[in-house]
Amino acid sequence: MRRRIFGAASTTVVLGLLIPLAACGGSGDGTGGEGTLHLIAAEYGDSPATSSKAFWDKVTGDFTAAHPGIKVEVKLLPWADIDREVSRMVKAGKAPDMALMGAYSDFAAQDKLYSADELLSVSAEANFLQPLAEAGTVGNTLYGLPFVASSRLLFYNETLFKQAGVSAPPKTWSDLKSAAGKLKDKGVKFPYALPLGPEEAHAEALIWELSNGGGYADSSGNYSLASDQNIYTWRWVKDQLVAPGLTGPTPPSQLNRADAFAAFLKGEVGMVNGYPSLLHEARAKGIGVGAVTMPVSDTLGSGETPPTVGVADWMMAFRQNGNRSEIGKFLEFLYQDKNLSDFANRYHLLPSTVTASRPQSGGGLDKNDQQFLTALYGAQLYPVNDPSWVTVSDTIKRNVGRAVEPNGDAKGVLEEIAAKANQASKNH
Repeated sequence: MRRRIFGAASTTVVLGLLIPLAACGGSGDGTGGEGTLHLIAAEYGDSPATSSKAFWDKVTGDFTAAHPGIKVEVKLLPWADIDREVSRMVKAGKAPDMALMGAYSDFAAQDKLYSADELLSVSAEANFLQPLAEAGTVGNTLYGLPFVASSRLLFYNETLFKQAGVSAPPKTWSDLKSAAGKLKDKGVKFPYALPLGPEEAHAEALIWELSNGGGYADSSGNYSLASDQNIYTWRWVKDQLVAPGLTGPTPPSQLNRADAFAAFLKGEVGMVNGYPSLLHEARAKGIGVGAVTMPVSDTLGSGETPPTVGVADWMMAFRQNGNRSEIGKFLEFLYQDKNLSDFANRYHLLPSTVTASRPQSGGGLDKNDQQFLTALYGAQLYPVNDPSWVTVSDTIKRNVGRAVEPNGDAKGVLEEIAAKANQASKNH
């Protein structure tokens, strides 16, 4: 497999850190126009009021004011469409100059992208947070420029915990099961929300597998989707959480992330894995939320500290239109601390650079986001620098939930996923 691993194991495609919004703004397919760059970007807002359009209007306006000969047009697409649409444009010979989305390595493998050292100054390239830079690297070359990121922590409703007599957040799987049982006894609808529906099951799956010493790849960087640790993980989850009714009325294979988060904001969920924006939204609604690292399996013991899950979205620049110099100028401007911090703070995400992540007066991270940054430094990202990951992640999303269904066989399901992953890897 063609990917470089950071830490002991592989470092999303994350198909959207936020809820998708219908497309808005920007131009069509055309990539012509003298002095005009075209950027296709994912929409991060979940309503017209929170649309990314306001950010892009300002940053492109400021850039053109500083560089009068270069205009940047931005087209926003929903997360559900952007990967497919950019792939279609590239295949049709109409690549945009830049794209901000969830996947980059397939284009890098086709030699369609400029490398970071062709676009950015040495200081700008060196400023990316290390885990993100490594995930954006194919071979020894950085092609995927990390833009914003996040990490996942276990959230718990402090009021529901108190009402159920749970005195401390769980540190082990046994603790989590015990807390979930007490929450269920108090009538909590979803003691532990387990979103293994097709929206983002690969995130929840990796969180659980890492907490038992497993994961998606072994120390050599090869897929290890049907490892003994992973099989044990899903057998435990099925027998100890799902079967006793501790995951709520919706079958996990049918519960999507958005639905789990919505239930959490209604006060119907005791525990759920989430990222910063959910924490901020819950606290804004007056919900007391605690956030801790994912409990570890009892077989690992409290002395083990598995990595958390990290996710990132990627800026890439296409060679096709030959606008390397102009693209480089825009990206240098875009990645200035004030711009990156502005975007990250709008959506309670983490900026991708060292300097923009530092607490500082008038900028930097919200104090509530610092723990997510700390978690990100030791996080494991999806193997986005493997071109087969788009196919592999889709296979995981659509199948892993079957491992915890009443008649599900964890070993059989994981071996089926592994077989498809190996075939996808061979095809790339």
